[in-house]
Amino acid sequence: MQTRDPDRAPARRPLARLRDAVDEVRRRLLRRRRLIAALLLGLAAVVAVRALAPPPPVTAEVLVAARDLPAGRALQEADLVTVRMPPDVVPQGAAARPVGRRLAAPVRAGEPVTDVRLVGPDLGVAQPAGTVTAPVRLTDAGQVALLAPGDRISLLGTDPQSGTTRILARDATVLAVPDRASASDGALPGRLVVLALDSSVLYHVTAASAAEYVTYTWSRS
Repeated sequence: MQTRDPDRAPARRPLARLRDAVDEVRRRLLRRRRLIAALLLGLAAVVAVRALAPPPPVTAEVLVAARDLPAGRALQEADLVTVRMPPDVVPQGAAARPVGRRLAAPVRAGEPVTDVRLVGPDLGVAQPAGTVTAPVRLTDAGQVALLAPGDRISLLGTDPQSGTTRILARDATVLAVPDRASASDGALPGRLVVLALDSSVLYHVTAASAAEYVTYTWSRS
């Protein structure tokens, strides 16, 4: 017959142990009730702000120059980066696949590549109505380097014999400024620029560019 050890406490039943654990958790929660309430309020505020926040704005992908690019460059993938901007500020004629196309004019870093910056049939899109597109050789190549597409210039012709100067064309629009390598043949002085000219002055401008010192005055448009 087994005898009961008076120094050994009887084993607690599982239910009693569970009840004690629940009581302990309840006591701990009560001691930290203010902290828990603050955390719950903060969480509710975050959820409310997110629920009331407007949806993210709609944007469109646009290809822009990754760095300053010169006229005449055949575009490569490394020359372009994709940025997102609101649809209402995406420039008209933004090029979707310009890789492999050649630039008709310099492009600044971050500037979207558009059809009027690329050599091709869309170059004339920028010319005003009633004008014709013509390459004109200006005598001073350094002056051409000052021009940019969109400039409005007046062409001047100076007779090297008499020294007299006359106006050849007014309000001509610069469409493209080819780089020096592609716009110089090594034999003729000066440098080519692509202009939108009134058809009535085309003959005078073409003749003067072969026989006179042709320069310009301009204002940024």
